Amino acid sequence: MQFEVNVAPVGSWTVMAVAGEVDVATAPRLRKEVVALLGEGHDRVVVDLEAVDFVDSTGLGVLIGVLRRVNAVGGSLRLVCTTDRILDLFALTGLDRVFDVRASVGDATGESPVDSPEPTE
Repeated sequence: MQFEVNVAPVGSWTVMAVAGEVDVATAPRLRKEVVALLGEGHDRVVVDLEAVDFVDSTGLGVLIGVLRRVNAVGGSLRLVCTTDRILDLFALTGLDRVFDVRASVGDATGESPVDSPEPTE
């Protein structure tokens, strides 16, 4: 699957629906997208990882960096993930205690799931 990011507002949150692999090749693009959002004043960000099938150490590093950037501007970051392999990675690294991981975009934003963006190809 090709790496894709789709950004859309959902209520007072900005949702980044990510698809593909978040790895050494694609993580810089994810970082760039988040930096751009924060630069535009979006400080309540949900990163939807439901269509992500792999995250490597570089991807984890970018997610940690995103959390630091969001926290630095007084914002909030939530991740959406139900993929066992990725949740296991978060648990193994202790990041399950660092990130606010939710089961759905609706849960993360308080909005109905109909409003959530889908990754584009």
